Amino acid sequence: MNPNTQSKPPSPHNRTITLSHAERTSYAAQLLTLKRPASVKRLTNRILRQDMLEVLPLLPSAFVDLLILDPPYNLRKTFNGRTFKETPSHEYQEWLECWFPSVLRTLKPTASVYICGDWKSSAAIVAVASKYLCIRNRITWEREKGRAAARNWKNCSEDIWFCTASDKPHEYTFNADAVKLRRRVLAPYKENGRPKDWQNDEHGNHRLTAASNLWTDLTVPFWSMPENTAHPTQKPEKLLAKLLLASSHAGNMVFDPFCGSGTTAVVAQKLGRRFVAIEQDEEYACLALKRLALAAKEARIQGYEDEVFWERNAQHHTRNHTQQSHL
Repeated sequence: MNPNTQSKPPSPHNRTITLSHAERTSYAAQLLTLKRPASVKRLTNRILRQDMLEVLPLLPSAFVDLLILDPPYNLRKTFNGRTFKETPSHEYQEWLECWFPSVLRTLKPTASVYICGDWKSSAAIVAVASKYLCIRNRITWEREKGRAAARNWKNCSEDIWFCTASDKPHEYTFNADAVKLRRRVLAPYKENGRPKDWQNDEHGNHRLTAASNLWTDLTVPFWSMPENTAHPTQKPEKLLAKLLLASSHAGNMVFDPFCGSGTTAVVAQKLGRRFVAIEQDEEYACLALKRLALAAKEARIQGYEDEVFWERNAQHHTRNHTQQSHL
C-alpha cells in the first residue's frame, strides 16, 4: 500500500468507543429479539435488536414511567448505511402517526414523555403529540457545533418537547431540585457584607439556579470524550441525565424505542433507573451493550458532579482530583 494513502492513526487522546470483531460477536449474542409477547421482567434492562414496529405489539401495556423519543429528524441522514430522507412535512407527520399511538400504549397514566426534534420537524411533532398528550413545555438546547450557511442562519439548536400522559398538574413527576444548574456569579452582590443568593468556595463565586427551558451547558460528544461513538446523532449523557432526573425516580422504568448507541440506557443504569431500549442496527445495539459494560465500572456523568449540573467548561473538584469539565 502506498504510505501516502494510509489513514492516519488515531490521536492518543481519541477515546471514541469502538467494537472489535470479537466484541461485536459477543455482544450480538446478548441482544434480545422478541417473537411473542414479553413480560416486564424479561424486558428489564435489555436492548432489543429489532424493528420497532415489530416489537411494539409484543410489549406490555402501562409499564413505562418515562418515554424518551429521539426519532430520525426530517432531514437526510445516514445511519450506518441506512439513509433517512427528508420528506414533505405532512409525510413526516404521517410517519410519526403510524407508530406514535402504539408507543403510548406502554405508558402508565402518570408517565412523562420527551420528544426530540429540530425546527423542521417541530410542526409535525406538535400536531401529533397534542392529539394524545398534554404538551407542557419546549426545551431548546444549544448544539455548539454546526455548519455555517451562506444563505441562512447557522443551525445550532435542537428542541425537546416535554409532555405528560395526564393533563392534571399533580399526576406526573417533576423533580425541580434534582436539575439545578451551578452558575458562575460575575457581579456578586452583597448585603451587610455577606453574599446574597450566592456562595463563595473553592470553586469561586456561584449560585444554584432553577433549570430553565433554554440549555446552553451541553457539549455534543466528540472524539476526546469517553462517551463518544461513531453514531452520527448521539445525544450527550448530560442531556439525558437532566431528563431522567427531572421526570423519574430511582427504580422507575425508562423506555427508548430509538436507542441508537444507547445513551438513554447508559444514563438510566448510572442513575439507578430500569430501562428497555430498541435499536434496529446491530452495530449500534452492540455499542450500547459495550457502553453499559463500561458504565458498570465508571458511573460518572461528565458535567454532573455532587448532584449538581455544572456550566459548560466549568472548573470543578471531583472525588479524586480537580479537572476541567467540557459539559
